[in-house]
Amino acid sequence: MASLTLPSSYSTSLSSSSSTCLFSSSCSSLRHTAFVPKRTRLPSYVVNCEINKPVDEKPIIPIINDETLPAFLQAKRLQNAVRSNNTKLKIFSGTANPSLSQETAWNMGLELGKINIKRFADGEIYVQLQESVRGCDVFLIQPTCPPANENLMELLVMVDACRRASAKRITAVIPYFGYARADRKTQGRQSIAAKLVANMITKAGADRVLACDLHSGQSMGYFDIPVDHVYCQPVILDYLASKKISSNDLVVVSPDVGGVARARAFAKKLSDAPLAIVDKRRQGHNLAEVMNLIGDVKGKVAVMLDDMIDTAGTIAKGAALLHDVGAREVYACCSHAVFSPPAVERLSSGLFQEVITTDTIPVMDKNYFPQLTVLSVANLLGETIWRVHDDSSVSSIFQ
Repeated sequence: MASLTLPSSYSTSLSSSSSTCLFSSSCSSLRHTAFVPKRTRLPSYVVNCEINKPVDEKPIIPIINDETLPAFLQAKRLQNAVRSNNTKLKIFSGTANPSLSQETAWNMGLELGKINIKRFADGEIYVQLQESVRGCDVFLIQPTCPPANENLMELLVMVDACRRASAKRITAVIPYFGYARADRKTQGRQSIAAKLVANMITKAGADRVLACDLHSGQSMGYFDIPVDHVYCQPVILDYLASKKISSNDLVVVSPDVGGVARARAFAKKLSDAPLAIVDKRRQGHNLAEVMNLIGDVKGKVAVMLDDMIDTAGTIAKGAALLHDVGAREVYACCSHAVFSPPAVERLSSGLFQEVITTDTIPVMDKNYFPQLTVLSVANLLGETIWRVHDDSSVSSIFQ
C-alpha cells in the first residue's frame, strides 16, 4: 500500500497548531494521519458564535394570568403550549370561516399558520404554505358551507399542499360538512354525494376528519379514516341554562321524526325535559308540510332543536303548529345557520322568541335579525383539537 507523504508546509502548520488544540489528548494520535488543507471552507451548517457582554437591563418575562384565560386554557399542558414556540401543532384556516379559525387558535394560545390562498382569473384555486410543516400535526379549519363547491375544492387543495409538504398528520376540521343530507338514496337513480365527498377528502391525503354535528351519524361510516364527531349541544345547553327557565315549563320538540334521537339526548341533559315530536310530510326539496304533533306543549316553553336551518320551512311551520296548540314561547336552536332565502323572513316573523345558533357557518350581515343569537364553538373546537393532538379521549367532553 502506498504511503502518503505530507509536504513540509503542512507538517509545519500541524506542529504549530498543536499547542492551541482544544482536544490535545485526542488530536495527538490524529496529527500524523489527518490531511488538513491550508485553506478550508467551513460547511454551511457551521455557525460562529460570539458571546455578548451581559446587559444590565432586566429580562422581560411574559406573565400569563389564569383569570384572563378561558377555563380549559388553565390546564398545565396548554400553558406550556402557550409558552412554547416549537410546538409541532399547526393550525391553518381556509377562507370559508376565518373568524372562527382565528378565535379557535387564540383560545388555544397559538397563532394561525401562514398560508397564501388566492384564485386565478379563471376561478382556479392556488394554495401555498408560507411556513414549514414537515413532521407537524396539521389541522385545517374549513367548513364546506355555501358556496359549497368552492370551499370544498379549497379544502382539498389545502390538504394536498400539506401532504406534499411532508406533514406528519393532516386533520380536516370541518365545522359544517356540506352534502351531508345526501347520505342515502330515497328514490331510484340518485347519487349519494356524502360518500363521494368523503372519498375525495380521503384521497386528497387527509388522515383524520373532525366534524361538528353531522346530519346523520351514518356519515361517519362513509370515511375510511378516523372521524371525530363534535357535538355543539354543550354550547347551546350552557346558554339555555343562563335563561333560568323553570324545568317544569320546558319541553324539547323535534321538528321531524329523523331528529328524535338528537332531541331526546338534548332533553335528557336539559333537566330531563319532556319530549314532543312534529310529524311532517315532505312534498319536495326545501318544502315541508306539518301534519300533526305528538306530545303536550300547552302553556310551556318549547325548545325546537335541529342540526341545521336551511330555508326554515320545517321549523317555521312547526313553530306555527306549537303556537296553535297553546305553547307559551318557542325557541329555535340549531348548530348550522345555512339561512338560504327566505329563511330570515320566516325566522323574524314573530313565531320565535329567540333563534339560537352557532358560528360553524359565518352569518352574513344581511342575515342578522333581532331575535338571532350566535354562539361561538371556538372553545369547543380548541379543546377537541388539543385532545386529538395529545391522543386523548374526545368523547369524554360530552359525557
